[in-house]
Amino acid sequence: MARRLMMLRHAAMLVLLALLAGCSGMRIVDSDVQAYTTRQGVTAPMTYRFERTPSQQARGDGQDRLEAIVQDALAQVGMARDDAAARYSVSYDMRVTRDPRAPWDDPPYWGGMRHSVVVTRTGAIVHVPMVALQVDSPYYRREVQLLVRRLSDGQLVFESRANHDGRWSDDEAVLPAMFEAALRGFPNPPQGLRRVEVEIPR
Repeated sequence: MARRLMMLRHAAMLVLLALLAGCSGMRIVDSDVQAYTTRQGVTAPMTYRFERTPSQQARGDGQDRLEAIVQDALAQVGMARDDAAARYSVSYDMRVTRDPRAPWDDPPYWGGMRHSVVVTRTGAIVHVPMVALQVDSPYYRREVQLLVRRLSDGQLVFESRANHDGRWSDDEAVLPAMFEAALRGFPNPPQGLRRVEVEIPR
């Protein structure tokens, strides 16, 4: 009995260590990306300025923080912000939808109410009503978009969109990874829908 108890404790320790290991290190933000570019595309000098819609201008500090994220992502692919001598304009947007739970999280219901199933000694199946505990486990769906226009003629020369969904609530960590994914392969990204993975710290 003592030996069995010791083995159970050892197994529990291994499980705990595995869980702790899973909570450290890096995490992956996987985005579905679709990008388009014209034949001429974006060429040097790759200087740009931001274009804000009236609604974006009204958002204040929140829009400033998002713009800083986009500016960092653009710098990684060689685009330089130069409001006075810009060759291109960049517009961007993002949408975040918070659902109370993931689509597959809803508990089973029977007859409009959650029940547990009890089998009696005679073999009869009885549905016993239970109080349905609704645990809030939010699920986030995010989308970011980037548009690059040539200022000389207003031609749209690059467009990209990235979608990601998951449990993480920290926009400040997830959104930079999504904009990085949207710009993967810039200025001549692969055509068609593709999955792009970006590692970020936990």
